[in-house]
Amino acid sequence: MTEATQRVTDIGPPHHEKMMPPVIQKNYGKWVSHEILKPGVMVHEAESGDKLYTVRAGSPRLVSIWKLRKFADLADKYCGGHLRFTSRHNAEFLLTDPAGIDPLIADLKAIGHPVGGIGAAITSIVHTQGWVHCHSAATDASGIVKAVMDAIDPYFTGTKKIPGKLRIALACCLNMCGAVHCSDIAILGIHRRPPRTDVGAVGKLCEIPNVVASCPTAAIRPAQKDGASTVEVIEEQCMYCANCYTVCPAMPLNDPVNDGVSIWVGGKVSNARSEPTFSKLAVPYIPNNPPRWPEVVDCVVKLVELWAANARPYERMGEWINRITWPKFFRMAELPFSKEHIDDFKHAGLTFKRSAQLVH
Repeated sequence: MTEATQRVTDIGPPHHEKMMPPVIQKNYGKWVSHEILKPGVMVHEAESGDKLYTVRAGSPRLVSIWKLRKFADLADKYCGGHLRFTSRHNAEFLLTDPAGIDPLIADLKAIGHPVGGIGAAITSIVHTQGWVHCHSAATDASGIVKAVMDAIDPYFTGTKKIPGKLRIALACCLNMCGAVHCSDIAILGIHRRPPRTDVGAVGKLCEIPNVVASCPTAAIRPAQKDGASTVEVIEEQCMYCANCYTVCPAMPLNDPVNDGVSIWVGGKVSNARSEPTFSKLAVPYIPNNPPRWPEVVDCVVKLVELWAANARPYERMGEWINRITWPKFFRMAELPFSKEHIDDFKHAGLTFKRSAQLVH
């Protein structure tokens, strides 16, 4: 492939260096310090003395073309056109002139985007598609995230102080397209009933061998009913993953009455102070109650405030719980312990090494 062809092709992403602000290209690998100046604003200083100022604005995962153009206009106005999005859906504006920080913050607030989420703060909730797009969602994503972030916004903007970082994530079902498996507080949509099989439609819409093979727990097997080829579901083996519905639209799993939300706590990804940990179940089931999900919001706010009032400086949710013990956490949170909290999955792999840390 010639150089001219490479310039015009749209196959694959462009090289990241082409997207870097000039100050980052100039000082790549030569940054020596950083400091949080105020909520949502930090500065990096390089060996050369150059400074790069970051302004982090909260943003939903799904944004309109209108909003993206607004972001682009602000980037052109203050940042030489440079803008980035974090893995938790925050929009970060990278400035070299500190005089633009306060006007940029004012312009962001004018279009509904608070600034914060750096350091000891709650950042934007990473989440999945929800009812907007996903066919297997047991709950919504954007709706719950909006309602929860409205309630905990002071912990994002720094109006209220917390001991350290707190990461909240939401996944609409247990397939977990979001990072709920390793989050301080995880909001997880759950199905509680097996798929409803439309016997007459299975043979017309689905390839039965593919449907059987799609099930990770072998809960589906071929069957005959009224002379027609179909499938049957062994309910006690079903894990409600919706893989079968993915390949067979005659096996819908969504259930407005029984679908809902569970809350998990204590996970984290980082290796600081302790190994990465998985989230553990706190609340087995909360019914869907759109459009504002008040029960979910109240539960999350209660857990945040409980941790904030009792954790030591820089102590993550799971570290605090392990220090006070899980039974005491359940008592303090006023959460009933039920059979759903007993993890008897025989392939859990609790002895697997999940960290680079070596304990002597």
